Amino acid sequence: MTTAILSALPEEQGSLVQHLSHPQRLVHAGRFFWRGDLCGRPVVLALSGIGKVAAATTATALIERFGVARIVFTGVAGGVGDGVHVGDVVVAQDYLQHDMDASPLFPRWEVPGYARSRLACDAALSALLLGAAGACVSSAGGQFRLKNGAAGTPEGTVPRAHHGLIASGDRFVCAADECARLRTTLRDAGHDVLAVEMEGAAVAQVCHDYGVPFAAVRTISDRADDTAHVDFPLFVTTVASRYAEHMVLAFLQKL
Repeated sequence: MTTAILSALPEEQGSLVQHLSHPQRLVHAGRFFWRGDLCGRPVVLALSGIGKVAAATTATALIERFGVARIVFTGVAGGVGDGVHVGDVVVAQDYLQHDMDASPLFPRWEVPGYARSRLACDAALSALLLGAAGACVSSAGGQFRLKNGAAGTPEGTVPRAHHGLIASGDRFVCAADECARLRTTLRDAGHDVLAVEMEGAAVAQVCHDYGVPFAAVRTISDRADDTAHVDFPLFVTTVASRYAEHMVLAFLQKL
């Protein structure tokens, strides 16, 4: 069974293409796909670009064109939950679209036609991914962390792997007041969100529609605050790629 490894940006997949055995590059729906073997398992590597529509298009292509049996998303996110610091990783338990609002026709955040606001990730895949993520941050011992307490991360903080709710939306959250409002509003409604990004919920919805198992891991690049636009580009080029490589290879070895 073929596993798809999906990311928004090339840096979020690290050097996985270089690890491919028998690589084959294909172009479909305006996107590049790499097919080959990783850790002895058939995979397709794909980049969606940024945003929910781009992610949904790519996920659909992976299922329809390449017949993948599961999709795993690896990338970066802004940390919004308590104790979620730069350099931590969050494995999604479920997803919510924080910009979905069809009220008063439907309750806020509920996806019309689904009678729910949160879409769950595959439990078995997520457990394997959480194990790989935990091993990665543990073995890293902080070597990948940005130095000097970046983005308010306390000095000496040990990287952690978290498991919980991630919220997606077509907006790069990069202001402290906006982040606080988003977090408080969601928490007051019973949605204790750990991280925010721009693609995962759309992929979760596509995979739900097709009955394809989905799991996602996000490395925390910033705190979705006023320094996010500064921290994000530095982190994604110096840290996220190495996290992605280690976690994905460890995950595939566990399959």
